[in-house]
Amino acid sequence: MILTGERVVPKLMKHNNGLLIEHIKRYEFASKFAKGRVLDIACGTGYGCQILLENDKSRSICHIAGVDIDAYTIKYAKTNYPHEKVSYLVKDAESQGLEIELGGFDTIVSFETIEHLKHDAVFVNSLSKLLNSSGNLIISTPFGRGRGIPCSNPYHVHQYKEEEFIQLLRRFKNIDMYYQRNEAIEKPTTGKEYYIMIAVCSN
Repeated sequence: MILTGERVVPKLMKHNNGLLIEHIKRYEFASKFAKGRVLDIACGTGYGCQILLENDKSRSICHIAGVDIDAYTIKYAKTNYPHEKVSYLVKDAESQGLEIELGGFDTIVSFETIEHLKHDAVFVNSLSKLLNSSGNLIISTPFGRGRGIPCSNPYHVHQYKEEEFIQLLRRFKNIDMYYQRNEAIEKPTTGKEYYIMIAVCSN
């Protein structure tokens, strides 16, 4: 595994790396909602699954499915972050019918995924089918200039304005928005600039 800028690889990064700290904080935030069957879609190297379990003090998580499109990354996750409650699987997040292959989930975590996908609406539709009726989806993406507008990150297809991101998520009945700057994840403070938006969605 090498660092390319596309994936977070904690074991190859300094502990005080800003990008790493921000990602860890998002998983710690998600752990407040995690319960039952959990799906970490586009799980990358698997460190997030470990964080979710480490923060599961009430033992409310029964199983985590870590899914990623890259077979080598999944192999790395299995080697570096194994756990009896975690299954790592090679799956395409844009594939239709994932709910048939994987079943339903009580919690879905999707961090910095949607901006990489050309078929973002198909992805959100799939998430809605995967999420159980009483479950929570925690999904994040960077603030951007607008859907489809080229940006500096070569791995991103879209970077959304907030209203565009919320519109994509409208198939969920409840959408609760949070914002992140560095380690802080919070409701917006007037005059403060944020880089990441996080939506907690439910039906």
